[in-house]
This record gives sequence, C-alpha cells and structure tokens, in this order.
Amino acid sequence: MFKLKLAAIAVATLGMHAAGAAEVEVLHWWTSGGEAKSAAELKKMVEARGNKWKDFAVAGGGGENAMTVLKSRVVSGKAPTAAQVKGPSIQEWGAEGVLANLDSTAKANNWDGLLPGVVANVMKYKGSYVAVPVNVHRVNWMWVNPEVFKKAGAEVPKTWADFPAAAEKLQKAGFIPVAHGGQPWQDFTVFESIVLGVGGAKFYEDSMVKLDPKALSSPTMEKVFDTFRSVRKYIDKDAANRDWNLATAMVINGKAGMQFMGDWAKGEFTAAGKVPGKDYLCLAAPGTEKSFTFNIDSFIVFKQQGADAPKAQSDFAAAVMSPEFQEVFNLNKGSIPVRSGVSMAKFDDCAKTSAKDFADTAKGGGLVPSIAHQMAVPAATTGAIQDVVTSFFNSSQSSKDAVAKLAAAAKTK
Repeated sequence: MFKLKLAAIAVATLGMHAAGAAEVEVLHWWTSGGEAKSAAELKKMVEARGNKWKDFAVAGGGGENAMTVLKSRVVSGKAPTAAQVKGPSIQEWGAEGVLANLDSTAKANNWDGLLPGVVANVMKYKGSYVAVPVNVHRVNWMWVNPEVFKKAGAEVPKTWADFPAAAEKLQKAGFIPVAHGGQPWQDFTVFESIVLGVGGAKFYEDSMVKLDPKALSSPTMEKVFDTFRSVRKYIDKDAANRDWNLATAMVINGKAGMQFMGDWAKGEFTAAGKVPGKDYLCLAAPGTEKSFTFNIDSFIVFKQQGADAPKAQSDFAAAVMSPEFQEVFNLNKGSIPVRSGVSMAKFDDCAKTSAKDFADTAKGGGLVPSIAHQMAVPAATTGAIQDVVTSFFNSSQSSKDAVAKLAAAAKTK
C-alpha cells in the first residue's frame, strides 16, 4: 500500500498534538445522512466518558481521499487518535510501528468472545488488537423484484446453473434481467459472488484470499469466468458507468428483475418505502446461501503522547463496540452489528437473516472476506485482479486466457 518508513519517526514525532485534555480526534468518511447521524451518536458516547471529540471528516473517494490525508498527517507527526481503515491496510499500518495496542480494552470487554475468529484476526497485528470493528456488510446478496419474476413466469435462480433459464424468461418478457452499473468495483462484486457460488467457500478462500496458484488456474476458475460472461449477456447496453444506486432503482421500479450488490442497496428500497418479503426479496446470491462474504468498517488507533491518551483511546474503542452504538450505527447504515449479543428487535427481516447467516457461517466455516471490497488481500493485488475481471467482462477474450491473466495478477505486490 505504501512505504512511509514511519517506525523511525514514530517515537520522535507521533502524537505531538495530544496534550492537556483528553482529546479524541477521529478521521472518517461518514458524511452521508445516516452515517453522519451515527458519527454524532459516537461523539455523544465518547464525550459522556469525559473526553473531547474532534471530528475529522474527509468526504469523497470512498475513503481514498481520507487515506491520502491520513498518510500526510502521520508523516508530519500529527496522527489523529483514530482513523477509519479496513482489511489488509490494518496490517500494513501495523507493520509501520505507529499503532497503539488495544489488548487491555479488548480483554476487559471480551472482544475475543464477542467476535468471530476470522473477524478478530483482521483487527489484530501480530496477535494484538490494533483496530476496533464497527459493523458487518454482507456482500453476496441478490436483490429481487418478485413481481417482475411473476410477470415473466420465471423462477428466482438458486444456483448459477439456474441463472440462464431465469434470465432468458425475464428478457423475453421485456425486462432487464440484471440491473448493473458498469464500473470495475461493481463488476468485481458480481465476480466474487460467482466464485463463491460456483466453487464454494473453500475454493473462494483458496483462490481469492490465499491466492493459491493451483486454484486460480483451475478448471473451476475457468467455469467461473464462463458463468461471469453469461451474466454479461443479460445486462442492458446502457450499464456503462451507471452508479450502483441507479441500478438498484431499476429493480425497485420494476425495470429489472435482480441485482447483485451488498446490503447497502437495502437503504434504497427502504427510502422508496418498500417492504422486504413483499415488494422485494433479499436472498443470498445463487449457490451462496451457506456462505457470507463480509465487508467491515473499522478504526485503527495511533500511538499518542500524553498521560490521558490511553484512556481516551480505550473509551473510544469501547464505545464503538458497545451494544448501544452497534445498534444505532447499523440501523442507520443498513449493515448489521459485528459483535454478538446485540438485540435485533429493531432491525428488518433482511438484517435479521444476515445476522443469523453471519453467526452460522462463523461456526460452519463459510464466513470469508470480500476481495472486491478490500478485505482479503493488499490493495495493489486487489487492483490487479480487478483489472483482469473488468477487462474480461468488457471484451471477447476467452475464459482460458482470463484465468492465465488472473494467476499472473495475483502475484502483484
């Protein structure tokens, strides 16, 4: 991700601003309506523990702008108390030697008992907690307009083998089978659900997380690309550069039958006054009902000077993991609580299903990190693999050639 050589300057310059009162400066990109409300709730909780909140919101770029600002701040010796960072980037920041240790807070609040092991490991660097998770987004969702399927006389596909027949009926009835936005990250989101649905959780883990050359070059991966191309046939010609929420609107308005998108799409249905189970269906993508690809927002904490700093950081981390914040944040965001023991009474049926599947897959082995949403491998590798996927999606190259390029891209560091 970056080579800042921060360890050498960490002790000398880090946290020079943290003196006097216990100030908690938090860098994040929660600037949309629901997210901003959640940030305000977190501020209340942190200040209720006797700290002073300093908001450091950086809008735009899906977090890219925030990361640019963060690197600049850390290099200049002005690291914030906490920063919104996720996935392998946590390990990369940990390797720079600039992160604070949260083990005492984690032990006091039983994080190991409240978090699935696969999630806890993402939050740790060399066995110690350096980050606190906020939520869980499920990525492998299929959003369905049941009325469209009924009019077309089509069955909702349960496997990718079922998909072509259903899509063909939708198309013949005058509907767009798959609502999609032709942007690389959206292409990759669909692709990873096909990897999971065609190959299963172990194959996904081997290929998309461990980057095993044998799995990446296998006949199964060739079948994944074949299936991916079949999906391409049923996307409308105007999909290029369409934003994901506009694709969701096509399902809501009855122009399209289905969309493959994470649970943030649910917010669009909710805003349109639609009821899950009646106006729309939230189902696991074909063949993935016993698996769960996760995308988790989290905060890393930086070493700070000042006697009050450890307590302030502990207060912040404990507030993020509290049942109260986990509930209010995820109700606003459309995601689900990452920790166990939070009441789901106020959540809708899609969230309740997601929470059950999250817990079940954590026990059964089907809980895997989303590569499309930067939870599985370093950013450079993710980008190289995504380029292969989008290039294939928008060309006539063979699946065999794509598999070879995928294996090569996985070696990118």
